[in-house]
Amino acid sequence: MPQYLYTALAGENKISIFSMDPDTGHLEFKQDVQLGGSPGPLAVAPEQNFMYAGIRSTREISSFRIDQRTGSLSMIGTVSLESDPCFMTTDRSGRFLLSAYYGAGRVSVHPISANGAASAPPVEWRATADKAHCIQLDSSNRFAFVPHVMTANVIFQFRFDESTGKLVPGDVPRAIPPEGVGPRHFCFHPDQDFAYFDNEQGSSVTAYRFDPSAGTLTPFQTVSTLPVDFDGSNSCAQIHIAPSGDFLYASNRGHDSIAIFAIDGTTGELAAIGQQPTLETPRAFNLDPAGRFLFVGGLVSGELASYRIDTRTGTLEPLETYTVGEQPMWVLVLRLGE
Repeated sequence: MPQYLYTALAGENKISIFSMDPDTGHLEFKQDVQLGGSPGPLAVAPEQNFMYAGIRSTREISSFRIDQRTGSLSMIGTVSLESDPCFMTTDRSGRFLLSAYYGAGRVSVHPISANGAASAPPVEWRATADKAHCIQLDSSNRFAFVPHVMTANVIFQFRFDESTGKLVPGDVPRAIPPEGVGPRHFCFHPDQDFAYFDNEQGSSVTAYRFDPSAGTLTPFQTVSTLPVDFDGSNSCAQIHIAPSGDFLYASNRGHDSIAIFAIDGTTGELAAIGQQPTLETPRAFNLDPAGRFLFVGGLVSGELASYRIDTRTGTLEPLETYTVGEQPMWVLVLRLGE
């Protein structure tokens, strides 16, 4: 199956596409897709046949068809927005595109039309709290969660209606994180009822128990992403879990590293393994679908670094560094044609 890496380059108004060797992790540049503004978040449909890009400088969502053989993108639509999105995802059915808006303190839900393009008007344009940074759904497609950083320091909990795209506050409308941590992004465990949030201000990861009946999160552990002797400034950016559910990764901006954690398969508890030094200001990173490689974008350096993941220990072995362009803001790795 062909595999491709996509990176949003905000400083050059484009998405760059690379083919990826599934055995070595080596990348080969294929093409650039020029845009009318600066791309930020990328999202992909469940069947990986459509991609969505948040164009932050022009406040738009651009929709693309993905060629399953070549990985190329063909634009099929653009939707205007009232603010610039910092995170996007589709629901599990691929019928709706959900977005979070840091500056506006809102979330939106746009219908996805029959041709795969996000359409307007949105069925939701809902105020949450200041500095909304992410929105994602659980595997049942019934519950949505919205973390907020800085002084808001809260996670909104919603019920999601997959037939209409509507959001309704949950029976417990908010989960309260530890004081002052600033939850930014999160991921669910692939097999167990746990979720993990990286904390922008706290430079930490908080583990939550997820109640799949009530749609609620309860924190039970917070672990630092930094070594004990680090005393500089730092903030966390993104977080990803290995497909096996055995290891968790979070990026440190300031310490400029990827923090690595082992996950207890029974309790969900985290054990810090260490930090892998990486590029300056690693805002964006991601894993390949098999969990064999990890790719990091250096926001300042304009480079992309690749690492081999030791699937026994979770540690990272540096492989190659590529010059990709100004301000890598997002990284996606797709295995197409499945």
